[in-house]
Formats: sequence, structure tokens, C-alpha cells
Amino acid sequence: MDISVVIPLYNEEESLPELTAWIAKVMQEHNFSYELLFIDDGSTDTSWSVIEGLIAENPAVKGVKFRRNYGKSAALNVAFEAAKGDVVITMDADLQDSPDEIPELYRRIREEKFDLISGWKKKRYDPITKTIPTKLFNAATRKMSGIQLNDFNCGLKAYRSDVIKTIEVYGEMHRYIPVIAKWAGFKNIGEQVVEHRARKYGVTKFGFSRFINGFLDLLSIFFVGKFGKRPMHFFGSLGVLSFLIGTFLTIWLISVKLYEISMNLKYRDITDQPLFYIALVAIVVGFQLFLTGFVAELVTRNSSERNQYLIEKEIL
Repeated sequence: MDISVVIPLYNEEESLPELTAWIAKVMQEHNFSYELLFIDDGSTDTSWSVIEGLIAENPAVKGVKFRRNYGKSAALNVAFEAAKGDVVITMDADLQDSPDEIPELYRRIREEKFDLISGWKKKRYDPITKTIPTKLFNAATRKMSGIQLNDFNCGLKAYRSDVIKTIEVYGEMHRYIPVIAKWAGFKNIGEQVVEHRARKYGVTKFGFSRFINGFLDLLSIFFVGKFGKRPMHFFGSLGVLSFLIGTFLTIWLISVKLYEISMNLKYRDITDQPLFYIALVAIVVGFQLFLTGFVAELVTRNSSERNQYLIEKEIL
């Protein structure tokens, strides 16, 4: 099968028939064999009934319905497990992504050998309350990941099948799939300017809390990707640094007091100085960080996945 089109959705009953017809038209024009996977993320409208009707009309349409709303990441993860196409295209269900972009995305994955291509909605129709925070998060993600993409959260993406069968998406991490893919060893990541169309039906599911959760997930990806199998390198380094700072401050305070005593100078007790308590906190925190790293290392070494690594090719 050439293409799997994955569409997570929540309360998008009005747009589904038009989107399905549009995708079918594009596939027929380019003679693609395809499947269309709708993942209903616990919709409260008639979206699932619409999907059932589309399945009856078009054998390429398939559907999964969650009992409740789990979020876009969960929908994508389930779809990735079910997808059978050589190239997987993800897009939103609200008609803001154009299916006309699919042929070029497919061509670039197959001919230019990209692992992943992320869409870039260079001209957007979103309100400024969404575009400005999005730009800030894109800049932060570029800085932390080293991936030079302008729009990490664009729903329109294309993947080589190996990518989606390797990575795991959860939480709010769908917006950072390029980062997850990079940490999994897929480094041939590209970008393509795509059309962003004004919303035709329904209302946006955007909320400010998504940025908070997204930032926390970005930190999780960064930490797990870099230190997941060696937590002591992170916690131990910080712990040793904090402990040394606290120890240095303590020695300095004692040295100053001994000098003042030897010179018959007026002095304060060490415990009367704020710097003493800073040194004490630094020593305690350093010890706790080191202990955290030690415990995390024990947990990692006893994990069933401690020696599971991603192997691309093997000749034995």
C-alpha cells in the first residue's frame, strides 16, 4: 500500500464527508493505493456515525473510536500501530490542511529519502493569541533540539513507515514528533511550506493550557532522550556541583573566622551569617541530587528495557 492517511478528530462531523471526498479525488488522480484512518477521540457529536457511513461507501476508509477523549497524541499512537502504508500522512480533520499537498509529500519521502517531512504553515489564519505563543515555542524547541523547523506543531506531516513503527507518542508530545524521531535516530528531517486554510466548520480546540503541557513534555523528551539510560550523569553532575559549592563556601567561612580570630578582629559567629545557610542548603541539595541519580541508576539497571536499543540494520 502506498499511503496511509491518518486523521485524529474530535467533534468534526460537518467536515468529514468533504474531507473524505477530497482525499479520494487526490488519490484517484495520482493512482495511489491508500487507506484513510479516522481516529475519533471520544467525540460527543455524530462524528462516529458519519465515519460509519463513510466506511460503508468507501472500502479505503477505516475508523477507531475511543470511549472518551484521550488527546491527539493517543489518537496518533493508535493510528501509527494500525497504519499499513509505506508512507504515512497525518492531517487535521477541520479542512485547514489541504489534501492537495499529499502527492508532493509522498514524492519527497520516496524519492528524496526523507524520514519525516513537517509542514510549515507560513501564512496562517489563526488569531494572534495563538500565533505568538506558537512562535515562541517553536523557537524554544529549535534551540533545545537542534532541529531547524519553523512549525513543529503543524498537523500535516509525512513519515516513512519505519519512523511511525519505532516512535511512541503520548501526553502532548504529538507537537514534538520531529524531536522524538531525532532521538530515535531518524535524522533526515525536512520541511515543506503548505497551505493553511481558514476554518470552515466547527470551533478550534486550542487552549492556553496546551502550551504549559507542551513545554513540560518538551523537557521530558529532552531529558529522557539524552539521559534516559544514564540518569546519574545528569543528577550526579548537578549534585556534585552543588555539594562542592556548599563545601567551598563552608571552608571559606571557617577560614575567614580563623583569620579574624588570629588577628584579634571583631567577628560574627558563622551561624549568624546568611552565607552559612546558603552553603548548608547547597550541601544538602547536592547530596539529595546525587542520591536521586543513584536511585534512578538502580531503577534503570533493573528495567526490562535497560538493554533495548533501536537497530536500523543487522548483518550476522
